This record gives sequence, structure tokens and C-alpha cells, in this order.
Amino acid sequence: MKLNLNLARCLLIGMCILTLMLQTGCRSKDEIEDLSIYVGMGLDEAKKTELETKLDKLGTHEIKKNLITFTLQIVEKQSEAKGGKAGSDQNSKPYINVSETGDSLFQLIREFTSQMERPVIGHHLKVIVINEQLAGHFSMHQLLDFFLRDNDIRPSTMVLMSSGPARKTLEAKGNSIIPSFRLMGMIDNRYRTLKIIPPMTLSTLQGKMHAKSSYLLQNVIAAEGEVKFSGAAVIKGNTQKFRGLLSEEELLGVTWLTGKGKGGLVKSYDEKTKQIITYEVKTMKSKIRSHIDGDDVSFDVDIESEGRLIEDWTTSSAPIDDEFIERAERAAEKEITRLIQLGLYKIQKNYKTDVVGFGTRLNIEHPKQWQKIKQDWDNVFSEAPITYKVKLNITDMGAKKSH
Repeated sequence: MKLNLNLARCLLIGMCILTLMLQTGCRSKDEIEDLSIYVGMGLDEAKKTELETKLDKLGTHEIKKNLITFTLQIVEKQSEAKGGKAGSDQNSKPYINVSETGDSLFQLIREFTSQMERPVIGHHLKVIVINEQLAGHFSMHQLLDFFLRDNDIRPSTMVLMSSGPARKTLEAKGNSIIPSFRLMGMIDNRYRTLKIIPPMTLSTLQGKMHAKSSYLLQNVIAAEGEVKFSGAAVIKGNTQKFRGLLSEEELLGVTWLTGKGKGGLVKSYDEKTKQIITYEVKTMKSKIRSHIDGDDVSFDVDIESEGRLIEDWTTSSAPIDDEFIERAERAAEKEITRLIQLGLYKIQKNYKTDVVGFGTRLNIEHPKQWQKIKQDWDNVFSEAPITYKVKLNITDMGAKKSH
């Protein structure tokens, strides 16, 4: 009995030693203090010098270079050690931005070695911002190929578009904000507004690029260290290039068509009193149906939402009755219909890009017809009749009671 107990103890000790030997750890020999961790990237179209422009006109360049300005946002070592706060110098920022210009992104990454005392590393990259002019000259395949190949960069990295220089979105007033983290935090505010679209990550983009789908990228504008999400950039499927911008109102209309909003509001006016009524969205959904009549394609969209009456500027102090609730619902439905008209006209008639998913629905419901027209889908989509119906249901009036 004693022998069996000793044997069991020996086996247990041996298993523990073996388990410890098989434990994996970080194999990198580089300490975090010896690295420059970048968390944001900006891609801009570089302006050519006067000499380069003349040489291009004369055709004397053996290889025509398309220059890109590549900006990295690097977290300062002192802020890494102190949880994002600047060091003792109150004028110092918790980040630095460095830029290089060239025609190879990988080469530019290596060029930063000549500026930095520590090698740069991209394991913690949060966001890539691309200037719209650059995205109009190069396809997303070209601009993102390096990032999709690089094992250092996570596929969860967010991609944004900028009106104006992308590097400006990586600047901030004051010394307490790391701009890349600010952009990530703004994306998380989707549940508060319909003006922020679902985040587009590198992994999601890769699928859309391979499928040659059209899609939207959140647009960001910057001025004097302040940034704002304003509308969305339209990327055309067959070229994967920037096609144009949707304004904030047009984006709202497209969001209602997709039914992918997480929360927001609709401001309308009471038809009787002409005063403001605000409807807060609690849920929204959209159902697209496709129809085939010979070679003709058409769509119906049913949009439904539930929410609360959150603001009412009418002067009546009487309890809310059914007649007023119906007026409020009609007013909000009318405003949503107006927004949809704006957004649908822009994507269907101006840009001829299906960023909503009408083609996907047609492929699901009528795959044979889709195979016939998918190569010319943008033109077919631009002529397809699309009808829509909006139905809202106010389920909550807040603290103000109905009769």
C-alpha cells in the first residue's frame, strides 16, 4: 500500500515537471521598452515636386512613380509605462507621428528605421485611415495588400476614409488623447447614432474585395486637432476604388434601407402644431424582396422600427392620446422616407453602386437570373424599380403618461 502511494506521488511529480516543460511563453527576445509600437496609420497622396512633374510631362522617367505619404502614430514609451498619461513634461504628447514618402509601403516601414531609435512593430495597430483622393487613384487591393500579408498586423484593424489629409485625423488638441484610440472609441458609439456605420475591419474588407462587392467606409473629417464622423465613402465593386461620398442625410437613408442601425433618433415636425418631435430608435429591421418579370428586376423593401417618443415641443400639457401618437409616427415615417429618397437616389442614379445588398438578395431568391446579369449588375441596379414602406411603432413615451 505504501509502495503504491509513493509510486503515485512520483507519477504526480513527474507529470507536473513535464507540464511545466511543455508550457509555451513569448519567444521574442525584444523587450517592449525596446520597440516603437504604432497604433494608427494614415495614407495620403503625396504631392510631386516641380521637377518630378516636368519630368513626367517630358516622359523622361523610366518608371512613373505614384508617391504615397505614409504616416505612423507611435505610442510614446513614457505613456506606455504610465497608462497613456504623458510624463512630467506637461507639454509632451502621449504619441508621436512620423511620416515617409515613397511608392512601396513595405519599404517605407523599413525607412522609419532611419528616424527611430527603436524598431517599429504593428501588433497593436488599431486603425488605418485612407485619404479619398488616394483611394480614387489606387484600388483597395493595392492599398491594403501589404497589410493583409503582414502577420504583425491584426485582421481586426479598422479601416476608415478621410476627406482631407489622413494624417490630420491622427492629430489631437491637448496632451491626454491618443487619436487612434479616440477614433476607435467613436466607432463604439454606434448604439447612440445612426450616422456611424458598422465597423469595417481588414478581414471583412478582404471578403468584399474578393467578391468585388460595393461597400461603404466610414468617412472622417479633421480640423485643428478635432475629428468628426461625417457621412460615408462609397467604394465601387468592380474597380474597388473610391466612387464618391454620401452626406450625413444620405447615409441615414441608406442605413434605414439596410436596417443595420443599432440606435439613434429621427427628428420630425408635428403636422398640426409644426413643433419638433423626436423619435428614439430602439430597434430597426429591413426586409428586401426581389421580383422577376421576364428580364426585368424590381425590389420591395419593408422597414419596421420600434422606439420611444423622447422629445416633444408641442405646448399642450394634456396627456398623450392615440391621435397624437399616430401623428408622431406619421411625422417620423415621412422624415425617414425623405432620407431614403436622398440616399437611394445617390447610390442608384449618381454612383450606380449597390452598397445595400440588393444583389445579394437577388442571388438568394433568384440565382439563375443573378448569374445572367451579375457581370452588368451596376447598370441593372441603376434602372431597377425599388419601392419601400416604412412602419414605426411608438411603444414608450418616457415619464409623460398617456390617458
